[in-house]
Amino acid sequence: MKILALDVGMKRIGVAVSDELGWTAQGLETIHVKGDSPLEAFGRINELMKEQSTDEIVIGLPKNMDGTIGPRGEQCQEFAAQLESELGATVHMYDERLTTQAAERTLIEADVSRKKRKKVVDKMAAVMILQGFLEQNQSKMK
Repeated sequence: MKILALDVGMKRIGVAVSDELGWTAQGLETIHVKGDSPLEAFGRINELMKEQSTDEIVIGLPKNMDGTIGPRGEQCQEFAAQLESELGATVHMYDERLTTQAAERTLIEADVSRKKRKKVVDKMAAVMILQGFLEQNQSKMK
């Protein structure tokens, strides 16, 4: 079963999907939020769930460096709860500390221009969230 991953921001939501076996993650797209709330992206997320045949989603949980959950993390938890309620998806939260910075660093090392980085950094962060989640779950199965 495939798993969808979301890197939720106020203006952009990066989306990634796993392969059928749950070994690898690949970037899918970046959803651009036009209004004031990422909740307006639920329609597109629902379409992606149908297209990818999945009912399981991983959402990055931005924790503070000391492990506490701040306002941004609370917003992601609310988003996850509403997504689970409205779309009937099973939602997992994954500690995403530094994934966006890691994605940005990787793109800089690959010599991707600043303009292009802005277009793909959220999608790449979603890939890192999902890959971390998949690896964490594979190690638990061993």
